[in-house]
Amino acid sequence: MSPETLASSEAVPQLQQEIFVPAVAAERISSIDLLRGVALLGIAIMNIIFSGLPLAADLNPKVGGGAEGPNLVAFLLQYILFDGKMRGLFSMMFGASTYLLIHRLDDKGAGLKAAEIYYRRILWLMLFGMIHAYLIWHGDILYPYALLGLILLPLLRARPKALLITAGIFVVVMTGISVGRGYGVRSMHKAYLEAQKAEAAHKVLTEEQKEAKTEWEGIRKYFSPSPEELKKETAMYSGGYFHLVAKRAAVVKDWHSTPFYSPSPWDMLAMMLVGIAFLKAGILSAERSTQFYLRLMLYAYLFGIPVSTFSAVAAWKQGFDPDQTGFTYATYQSARVAMTIGHMALLILFFRSGWLPKLQRALSAVGQTAFSNYILHSLIYGVVFYGYGFNMFGKLQRYQLYYVVAGMWVISLIASPLWLKAYRYGPLEWCWRSLTYWKRQRMMREPQPQTV
Repeated sequence: MSPETLASSEAVPQLQQEIFVPAVAAERISSIDLLRGVALLGIAIMNIIFSGLPLAADLNPKVGGGAEGPNLVAFLLQYILFDGKMRGLFSMMFGASTYLLIHRLDDKGAGLKAAEIYYRRILWLMLFGMIHAYLIWHGDILYPYALLGLILLPLLRARPKALLITAGIFVVVMTGISVGRGYGVRSMHKAYLEAQKAEAAHKVLTEEQKEAKTEWEGIRKYFSPSPEELKKETAMYSGGYFHLVAKRAAVVKDWHSTPFYSPSPWDMLAMMLVGIAFLKAGILSAERSTQFYLRLMLYAYLFGIPVSTFSAVAAWKQGFDPDQTGFTYATYQSARVAMTIGHMALLILFFRSGWLPKLQRALSAVGQTAFSNYILHSLIYGVVFYGYGFNMFGKLQRYQLYYVVAGMWVISLIASPLWLKAYRYGPLEWCWRSLTYWKRQRMMREPQPQTV
């Protein structure tokens, strides 16, 4: 064998070692870590509602402590500033991260192996999501992210303009569907009232009237459950761990069985496409000028804040009546997209400013360990609110739930940077990366050389 051939054969495994490893610290984009960290902490503001209060409290604060005083303020601030916006920001980071993974592998000549690594990563995420949903917390987002990830790979090659246009089409269609549902709910309510009149007159209901009655009762139950229904929902969370797993399984099974081409996951997909486009355009990596981010933030907030405020206040004035809120919440998608982009621009301005460096490093550490922090928060929900823990479900008012969120934030902001001082990855990040690259990753950081 010639020296040239020998050198070539020895270079192949060395090249593969360089290619098939996770991103090192020098390859990370710090602004994305910070954005992901803020998004992860912000998601807890919404998830705490689904964990500590009945499901109907999400859109109707009268179910969880009342729609006045601090509870009303908490609802309005949550809906206007955070609801859907933090998930939108997190979805943007997911899309950007998938692009970074493939782009880095392409640059190193991985070829078709890049697709294998990508899909192995996504399929493991799907399994993690199923375990999380069935065994820990029903509001899991990992499983739908993984399903969307299965179709995301071919879209990574698209140009930013095409990605943004596609995302815009999704938003327009979802808004149209919301308006259509508003008319549908109003028509259903009218048929329900006619069915009530027919029953009062001892008439036999038509099949259409029976169907309208059943459907309206379902909507009424979702928006304004009766005391008996609330008691039943509370009892579901008050039992032991395996009791709750069994009850949760029925709920999760229905959610996972919903056809994925329904509009529900489109808002996540739309923001993933925005994230890819913004990364390609140098926006997420903080490469644009300060004036660019200032203008972007200003335009986004000038649209998003008034529209979100109008919807929230209108729903409150209407008493959170499902017959009306179908229309008032129709602006949700357009406003949340605008607000998400405004938050992103504001956070990048904060990142570029260098202000509060310790806080920035802590937020970036949360972003680097977002998977572990996400599951940690779910475990905290169980310990605080469910029967196998402190059994506080339904016992705290809406505004009081945010004391728990503040405690979770403190834990994540302190524990994440401390962990990363000793370890290269969060515990679940390490597990996911090892499974993705099908090789156990080095966990410990090398000790820093001592200087005299």
